[in-house]
Amino acid sequence: MTAKTGSKALIKNPALQSFNLLIGEWQTTGTHPAVPGITLHGRSTCQWHEGGAFLIIHSEINHPDFPDGVAIFGSDDQAKTYYMLYFDERGISRKHDVSLEGDQLKWWRDDPEFSQRVSMAISGDGNKITCVGEMSRGGAAWEKDLSLTYARLA
Repeated sequence: MTAKTGSKALIKNPALQSFNLLIGEWQTTGTHPAVPGITLHGRSTCQWHEGGAFLIIHSEINHPDFPDGVAIFGSDDQAKTYYMLYFDERGISRKHDVSLEGDQLKWWRDDPEFSQRVSMAISGDGNKITCVGEMSRGGAAWEKDLSLTYARLA
């Protein structure tokens, strides 16, 4: 049996190690202005991909109006920047810029047609994340988007 092609690169990415606090399974609850008065329930899993070269997040919300998605986080170590590539069951794919400073994780996308930004506050013990999302359509004012609370399961 031969080794996997490129297997020497299947190692931990030092630039992403601060994201280690996201690894695990999470229960989510949240709200969205499109479904007022409804509490959304779902879950997410975060794990290292390709030996730690990337971080991958799978997410689902148990409501027909919200798609299952997958996101891959990567880095540019020289520029000291992070990125998230997102794809969901609707066939939508997007690139977001990402920052992680202390207990604040943010990702955003600036596009003239549809912009998004998400701010996540990570609790001191790392077992709860409060996420607030906003969106802007066609350059209009920012409005509420999906907001979630993540509770660590494992």
